[in-house]
Amino acid sequence: MAAAASPSDDRPHIPVLLRPLLAAVAPVRGLWLDGTFGAGGYARGLLEAGAERVIGVDRDPAVFEMARDWAAAYGDRLVLVEGTFSRLDTYSDEPLDGVVLDLGVSSMQIDQAERGFSFMQEGPLDMRMSQSGPSAADLVNTADEEDLADILYHYGEERASRRIARAIVAARKIRPFETTAQLVAVIERCLPRPKPGQSHPATRSFQAIRIAVNDELGELVAGLIAAERALKPGGKLAVVTFHSIEDRIVKRFLQARSGGGGRGSRYAPEIEQEEPQFRLLSRRAIGPDDRELEENPRARSAKLRVAERTQAPSGEPDRAALGLPALMTGRKR
Repeated sequence: MAAAASPSDDRPHIPVLLRPLLAAVAPVRGLWLDGTFGAGGYARGLLEAGAERVIGVDRDPAVFEMARDWAAAYGDRLVLVEGTFSRLDTYSDEPLDGVVLDLGVSSMQIDQAERGFSFMQEGPLDMRMSQSGPSAADLVNTADEEDLADILYHYGEERASRRIARAIVAARKIRPFETTAQLVAVIERCLPRPKPGQSHPATRSFQAIRIAVNDELGELVAGLIAAERALKPGGKLAVVTFHSIEDRIVKRFLQARSGGGGRGSRYAPEIEQEEPQFRLLSRRAIGPDDRELEENPRARSAKLRVAERTQAPSGEPDRAALGLPALMTGRKR
């Protein structure tokens, strides 16, 4: 079904992997939920591809104000809800035909220096997607050295985590952290200057702190389970990830819920397999093609995984099999 009106194409954020996503879930129809509304790219794509209605969910209240002008063009076909992944099964009174989750922080948020997500621009050390609760500054100014090191190592895969954590604790004794530039300067002193083509030294640390501040991985797991509850038989789940930790969790969840989890060891006792809750629509993750990389270089690390809901009852997955960071399972290095 075409949109009720033609909204503006002045889009500050290019939705990553939208074309392959729409192709993988075609035909698009019925009621969909876009769990990371952002600048509305996926929601608009779904509506223009044939969805009758889309529920746009985001934990960042600022995105709805930014969408005010163009969202009205869709009338009651687009419903906006401030909320989280973990509650996505509570935002509709009827089963969903599809759920789209675009993980991580959007380029729109990164580009706003005042949000504190970017190590390339000076701003307050914030990083809160919901703009409420403890900030990144609160975390780095109060967490003990061991906890900081674990966050950097498990959420950012930062090998120099202990060195950086030690430097953060030493620096905050002199002056509390208030800005992104202060944190970047400490991290840069701990690591060698990057060679051409290498990522910025603060990339992994900023990722780790952002994930911790927003409980992104906890929300991801809860969101996948909520999507399983919310989808009708034949409904589609499409998830776009941007780094290996997220992708590992999504991959293992879909493998386990589609009956492909395996026993882990050939010597383990045979376990009676329950009827699978999903059917994989693509065995491998879908990445960007050359056209997309040219249009949007930020898509280079993106991966899309898509599955279809079966008629099996929803349930609770084995979280220990999802590849969660040790920090989330109580294990220490």
